Amino acid sequence: MASAPQQPQLPLFFNDLMPLNSKDHKNYSTRSIDSAPWLAKAHAIPLTVDEFVQAQRHYPIVFSTGDNPLPLALMGLNEGVNTFVDDEGKVSEPVYIPAYIRRYPFMLAKLQQDATDLSLMFDPTSGAVGEFDEGERLFDDEGNKTNAVDRILEFCQHFEQSAQRTQAFLTELKDAGLLMDGEVAIQREGEEKPFIYRGFKMVDQEKLRDISAEKLAEWHKNGLLMLIHAHVYSLELMRVVFARQAQQGKAPQPAAAN
Repeated sequence: MASAPQQPQLPLFFNDLMPLNSKDHKNYSTRSIDSAPWLAKAHAIPLTVDEFVQAQRHYPIVFSTGDNPLPLALMGLNEGVNTFVDDEGKVSEPVYIPAYIRRYPFMLAKLQQDATDLSLMFDPTSGAVGEFDEGERLFDDEGNKTNAVDRILEFCQHFEQSAQRTQAFLTELKDAGLLMDGEVAIQREGEEKPFIYRGFKMVDQEKLRDISAEKLAEWHKNGLLMLIHAHVYSLELMRVVFARQAQQGKAPQPAAAN
C-alpha cells in the first residue's frame, strides 16, 4: 500500500507527504490528537488481512473494484458517512480502529519512482507533527532519532509487511476466480423500494463451494480460509451499519445508495 509521494495521487487522508529528516525536523515532536476531522467523512477504510478477525466484529469487509482490489472496512455505507465517529472525528464508542487510521500521519513511501528503499514520510498538515512544547521529540539535540521514531518505524514496517500478505491473499482469490461484483439490497420499513448497494467486490460463495478439497485443505492450513470466512460473515453487518445511519439521521434517499 505504500505509494510514491506524488500529487495528486496521495493516499487517503494525506494532504501532503514530506520525508522526515533530522536536518529539517530536528526540533519536531509528535503529539496525540483527540479528534480526527479527516476521518468524519471517510466511509471505507483500507484494511489488511492481519486485521480481518478483529475488524469483522464491527465492520462489513468488502473489496474495492478495479484490477487491483483492496480490502475495505465499511464504517458507513454511503459516501461521506462514518457512523463510528462524530462530526469532529472523535470515536463514539469502543471499536476496533484499523491500522491504516492509526498509522496516520506517517507512512513508508518511495522518495522517487525508481527507488528500491522506502523512507519514513509524514503529512505536515496533520497537526500531530511539528514544533510543539508537548509530545515526544523525534530527534535528540545531536540529531539522532529517538525511541518515538523507532516505534513509528516499527509500526509502519509491520503495516507494509501486512500489506504484502494482503496482496498474496488477493492474488489467491483472483487466481481462483472467487471475486465477484457485490450487491446488497436493504429494505427499509415504510419504503416502497429497497436500497441497492453496488460498487464493491465480494467472494462468490457458489464458486467457493466448488473449490477442490485439496485446495480447501491448503487454505485451511495456511489460514486463508479463515480470512475468507471472516469476510463472508462480516457482510451480515451491512444491515447493522445501515441501521446505524438511520439512527443517526444519515439514512440515504432511495436513489442515493452506492
